[in-house]
Amino acid sequence: MLKIGITCYPSVGGSGIIATELGKMLAKQGHEIHFITSSIPFRLDSFYPNIFFHEVELNHYPVFQYPPYDLALATKIAEVIDTEQLDIIHAHYAVPHAICAILAKQMAKHPVKIVTTLHGTDITVLGIDHSLKKMIQFGIEQSDAATAVSESLVGQTKEMLGVKSPLHVIYNFVNELEYVPNQRHHLKQKYGIGETDKVLIHISNFRKVKRLEDVIHTFQKVHEKEKSHLLLIGDGPEYGRIYDLVRALGLENVVHFLGKQKNIPELLSIADIKLLLSEKESFGLVLLEAMACGVPCVGSNIGGIPEVIADGETGFIEELGDTDAFASRILELLQNKQKWQRFSKNAINRVTNCFSSEEIRKQYESLYYQVLGE
Repeated sequence: MLKIGITCYPSVGGSGIIATELGKMLAKQGHEIHFITSSIPFRLDSFYPNIFFHEVELNHYPVFQYPPYDLALATKIAEVIDTEQLDIIHAHYAVPHAICAILAKQMAKHPVKIVTTLHGTDITVLGIDHSLKKMIQFGIEQSDAATAVSESLVGQTKEMLGVKSPLHVIYNFVNELEYVPNQRHHLKQKYGIGETDKVLIHISNFRKVKRLEDVIHTFQKVHEKEKSHLLLIGDGPEYGRIYDLVRALGLENVVHFLGKQKNIPELLSIADIKLLLSEKESFGLVLLEAMACGVPCVGSNIGGIPEVIADGETGFIEELGDTDAFASRILELLQNKQKWQRFSKNAINRVTNCFSSEEIRKQYESLYYQVLGE
């Protein structure tokens, strides 16, 4: 059995969820898991005898304007490598986690291998700060193995960074015990939604890249022809602007801003269609969550979205920004019960067949043994 250190962002984002769920699955196989993060990961919600948490503490030094998290993380990883005799460090994100792991490996006395998973933000950050290009490239190439969550992200990484070392595609997954189809119509009443009204859902961090205005305009076109409501789950910089747009269009009674929510499977249980109309998306974990609950998805032809949605089978893919086409596809499903049911069933099957958590856990495990030469 392996001793695996995992460093990730402990927050609600997709990468933190995947890192934590993977750690839990590996622990169930008997591996010893050591999370090395700034706080207990969001999804680490119960006791596991072979999962350990090592907190990265930030000290304030007079010489630094801000506490140096990267240095504190590297020092902590090195300490855990030596005290726990780790075999593998699995870093989620090249910057800062892989860079810190590489530095820690050099500081530690005990030999360790580094596996880095790219979730997309590593690469899109280049669009904001090009000066990080060499560091991200270094993080990937100095790792013993690197994975990416979609074929699209592999292509993007090679194109933007010129990375020569191989990148393995290992898709994201969901906890199938948590994300299951359910009938919870009482939730509709709580939000003032009629029993036969249709429900569209969008979940994101409300950044510009998620194109929430497209979500609103698409919904408006659907609502004109079909009695429906839109649930917006999440929060972020676009919240105020989108709130104003909803009011300006007179949709405030049918668009529900629910803020950040933990009970995503329950909310998906009353949804008919999931929307993800982003202009950048490396994978789209929320699509997988929806499909596992039997909710067909409509998305833009961008990044990893077409790798998750099987167009014409589990949902529809249309060109970025084409709200007429999005609305037309949604109505096609909402107004044809048999077709919706077929897509719903296909969605559940696709998650089982292509994104099985057990299969993906095996792929990561196999990669660990590969880098260890076993």
